[in-house]
Amino acid sequence: MTRIQGGYIAERRRKKLASSFRGARSKLTRTITQQKIRALVSAHRDRDNRKRNFRRLWITRINAIIREKGASYSKFIHDLYKRQLLLNRKILAQIAVSNKNSVYMISNEIRKEVDWKEYAGII
Repeated sequence: MTRIQGGYIAERRRKKLASSFRGARSKLTRTITQQKIRALVSAHRDRDNRKRNFRRLWITRINAIIREKGASYSKFIHDLYKRQLLLNRKILAQIAVSNKNSVYMISNEIRKEVDWKEYAGII
């Protein structure tokens, strides 16, 4: 008596679960489920990491442009908040890449306004 092997239907079910995996991870049902869980965990973790990495990239780009004029990134962002200009880092980085002069103009205007208010004793 021979062992009954999983036929066409079982193969189809496994293929649906793990079409992109290689080796035992695409053949064995228990291993497929373990691999699927692991893949979902990795995907969830890496979505958060992608957001973190993009924020780091934007900050680096803004900092590079601001430092050319002798200012620092932290002062620039602080002055933005003081002035209540709510430009997020993504937009600022896009402006910095496409048109450096506009970032220079923004930083100069902010610095003038903040300096004037501090001088007048408003803040």
